[in-house]
Amino acid sequence: MKLSTIVRFTLLLSLFCVGGVAASDDQKVSRFLQAFQHRQALQFDLGEVSLPEAYRLQQRYVARLQQQLGPVVGYKVAMSSEAAQVHFRLHEPLYGHLLEPMLLNSPAVVPLAFGSRGLIEADLLVRVGDQRINQAESVAQILPMLDAVIPFIELPDPLWSSPLTAERLLVVNCGSRLGVVGEPIPLAATQDWHQRLSRFQVELSHQTGGVSSIIGSGRGEALLGHPLQVVLWLVQKLNQQGRLLRAGDLISLGSLTAPVMPELGNYLATYRGLAADRELSVSVTFTDPTE
Repeated sequence: MKLSTIVRFTLLLSLFCVGGVAASDDQKVSRFLQAFQHRQALQFDLGEVSLPEAYRLQQRYVARLQQQLGPVVGYKVAMSSEAAQVHFRLHEPLYGHLLEPMLLNSPAVVPLAFGSRGLIEADLLVRVGDQRINQAESVAQILPMLDAVIPFIELPDPLWSSPLTAERLLVVNCGSRLGVVGEPIPLAATQDWHQRLSRFQVELSHQTGGVSSIIGSGRGEALLGHPLQVVLWLVQKLNQQGRLLRAGDLISLGSLTAPVMPELGNYLATYRGLAADRELSVSVTFTDPTE
């Protein structure tokens, strides 16, 4: 074979491979979307995907989700505890997107089969009050840019039936599916609030058949040592990717209790020490629509 023929063949092969990769990514995103829509577990081999590549796949997936569900209203930070990062061999958290229809007001009623692998965990939301948060360089500069803290139960759905990896979770929007939103509590840039955010306690309980049991508990300091540290990480990560937070954006800060598979009945997350004068709560009841 002549050299010129080899060169032309190699060029054509490289062009074919580039097109193949793009088509393969489209197919992957379509499968993510189908699994989400039909609440079916993903069972195919994602292949070797780096974290930057996983973020790019996530962006394409979220763009498709927006066509079905509507606008992005905030972000979800995952792996915001040291234990989770060690387990998944990460050196930092991950983030996904929250879309408007994913958020339900408390008290909420949700079918038990709300996802392919639905879970429940106590969480916490904060709301961006000032777009200048994007220039923050320290935790001290974060609090004045937030205007509310909100009790939150997240109902994630990892989607994958195969063993979960950081990359698999990342491409499916960090498992964002549903969440139950409690009462917004106005924030102030005070030392008292700074302390409350790290010291508050949350307890997640399950009640069915008149019997109540505690299934998990946690403290604000479980979130990267301080919840505001999670917000600072997200600001810096988005800046690295050329993206910005907007006033009104909601940020889910991470799991305060271990995620568990829900059962029929009512779940109540009770927050103590967050509001100065009272306990706060958010609740969801799981039902079986076939009954």
